[in-house]
Amino acid sequence: MGGDHAPGVVIDGAVAAAKEYNSEIILVGDQVKIKEHLSRAGYLGDKISVHHAEEVIDMHESPATSVRRKRNSSIVVGINLVKEGKGDAFFSAGNTGAVVSAATLSLRCLPGIERPGIAIVTPTLKGISLIIDVGANIEPKPLHLLQYGFMGCAYMEGVFHKQNCTVGLINVGEEESKGTEFTKEAYELLSKSKLNFIGNVEGKAMFSGVCDVIV
Repeated sequence: MGGDHAPGVVIDGAVAAAKEYNSEIILVGDQVKIKEHLSRAGYLGDKISVHHAEEVIDMHESPATSVRRKRNSSIVVGINLVKEGKGDAFFSAGNTGAVVSAATLSLRCLPGIERPGIAIVTPTLKGISLIIDVGANIEPKPLHLLQYGFMGCAYMEGVFHKQNCTVGLINVGEEESKGTEFTKEAYELLSKSKLNFIGNVEGKAMFSGVCDVIV
């Protein structure tokens, strides 16, 4: 129910996904509005169902506060469906901070992970690379960057079946001596970990495909 031009564009995307993939989709939000748009879209299949949620977390609202106050919002209800095993994944174009907060509170982080991370998959000259974190934690510690490396590899292995992922630390240069004390400490932690760490990478690594996961 949130994001630009919602819920129309979200529903249109769900309809397109239902036609392209053999997956069941649950649309969470205002049941009346959703069903009206599904009707206008001419969807007659059986892959899309609607789960009513009467509240909406607006884009300007405080993430943590709104998640606690609006327990019947589409974001909170949708993530709880995943927690209850009624859904395998949750997608939202709404308040990103609220999604991160709700997911952290309901689904919890992986064992040994202190902070959630937002990852994006980007096309490269050699296929794809995953970049993490792109906005969940604006004041990370070096330890969190190490944990992002593990999360990124877990995603690449689980979703793209990529084994022994290579991990690079984005920096102002490839030399070990480059960067701030923060990045040097992160470099040391990554070097001593069980990750397949290839060292520092520059910004061009986002498109060159030099490594699978970019921290």
